[in-house]
Amino acid sequence: MPAEVILVHGLWFGPWAMARLARKLQAAGFGVRRFSYPSTAGQIDAHSRQLLKFARQTRSGRLHFVGHSLGGLVCLHLLNENPELPPGRVVLLGSPLDGSSIARRSQRIPGGDRLLGQVRTALENGYGQLPQGRETGMLAGTRAIGLGILLGGAGTPGDGTVAVAETRATGLKDHLLLPVTHTGMLYSAEVARQTACFLRTGSFDWPAAC
Repeated sequence: MPAEVILVHGLWFGPWAMARLARKLQAAGFGVRRFSYPSTAGQIDAHSRQLLKFARQTRSGRLHFVGHSLGGLVCLHLLNENPELPPGRVVLLGSPLDGSSIARRSQRIPGGDRLLGQVRTALENGYGQLPQGRETGMLAGTRAIGLGILLGGAGTPGDGTVAVAETRATGLKDHLLLPVTHTGMLYSAEVARQTACFLRTGSFDWPAAC
């Protein structure tokens, strides 16, 4: 049975947002499932428990995870708490491992608490603890167009919502910058290609063919 990839969407999105990436990874030979969770209704621990139930349904002996933004933090919570899951790699797409300045700044606007819901603290603080025994790579965007601009931007280069500096953490196996926005990375053919490359080899393409 081919290696399986679980895709985990980010804040305000649903599994539909991961459909293009899913198709690209399936074409690359992976089995793919998309996880759905109510991103603002419930704390990150609850989302992690739901993801655990979903992950345990796999029949593959090799299980990868790809998480976009908040979804990446959910994946890391899951994998740190459940090392018994089948081995595999992790690709994070614009996840604020060092915390999100945009999330902290959103408290200043009317309705900011409702905007992020119960995951506000998780986004503000980030989660830089990478799972032992699983190679983890980060793809970060550098095209600063997005919702974050309405809140003054992240103040440093980034994808319009998450700063590049916020995507770094000790222990990342690889970290690659691409000219995409925070949302645009979900629809980028190059992001999909680099994701497949890391899942297969443990490294992004710099620029040797994968």
